[in-house]
Amino acid sequence: MRSAVFSLLFAMFGLLYAQAPKEPIDFSQNTEIYGVKQIEQIKNWGVNSPTSGVVSGSVMQMQGVAVGPLDSGKPLEGIQASKGLGELFMILQGEWFAKIFLAILILVPLAFASHLMIFKSKSFSHGVKYKVFSSYNIAIHWLAAIPFVAICITGVIMVFGESFGGGVFVRLARDIHGLCTIAFAIFGPLMFLMWVKASLPKAYDIKWLMMLGGYLTLGKTISTPIPSGQFNAGMKMWFWTCTIGGFVMIITGAFLYFQFAPINALRLSAIIHNILGFAIIALLFTHIYMSVFAIEGAMSAMIDGSMGEEELAILHSYYYNELKSEGRLEKMKIEGSHH
Repeated sequence: MRSAVFSLLFAMFGLLYAQAPKEPIDFSQNTEIYGVKQIEQIKNWGVNSPTSGVVSGSVMQMQGVAVGPLDSGKPLEGIQASKGLGELFMILQGEWFAKIFLAILILVPLAFASHLMIFKSKSFSHGVKYKVFSSYNIAIHWLAAIPFVAICITGVIMVFGESFGGGVFVRLARDIHGLCTIAFAIFGPLMFLMWVKASLPKAYDIKWLMMLGGYLTLGKTISTPIPSGQFNAGMKMWFWTCTIGGFVMIITGAFLYFQFAPINALRLSAIIHNILGFAIIALLFTHIYMSVFAIEGAMSAMIDGSMGEEELAILHSYYYNELKSEGRLEKMKIEGSHH
């Protein structure tokens, strides 16, 4: 009888062994983020997979229980138990994110090229100049702006990482993305503190938006003073998007980079990260266009801190009148500049 039982057990173990995977399941975290393996892993973050762990590049099908070392087998709670994020992420990641980014990369520059051909660059007299930005303003702006632009460029590379075939190039972009994020995390808050007061919304910003800052005026001149403080409504939109939005990007990006959050938190982080990315890329194009092409000589404000009196009086009329009434304008005049 005993031998028959042992024979049956051996037969059962033999059958289980024959059906078992030939390679052991690898429970280690995939560190090749945004390389080929990571792209394959991300594809499997989706449908009908409400679990918290990623195993061997795919999600364990565990009927809604945790697979982590400390909570294995326990019912999921909080964001881990949220339904539908997998499906939503799969639809957005698989069908829409890259397409929307591609549309922004093509259509926004095309729109500005059309604007330039129709409405021309605006020209102002740069005789009398005023020092509107200090050396500290300029330094902090560029120390935040350069890594921020690099973050955007490498981010786009990562969005289209699968098209690039993953591998060394995309992982290099990933590493630069991370390093530049650290730089922006240092200088971004300094820029926020430096300009937050000047970027607070004002009632006249609504007027600026209604007339789109005068940029739809035909020809090279704008003669009507535009309702704007030191920063116009468009600049303020960019300020709040790249600072507060940028800080949210840092947090969600950290979750995605280190993958130390539950799978549903990673999905939600990826969705937020991409949607904010749409706004940031579109507004970055806008900021560059306005600074380099829309107004002749406008870049000088962020190179040497100077702005011509006519440009200041027309495009920043409220700020100009404020400086004049407070007696600060004359002190800001750059020696040697003239009508």
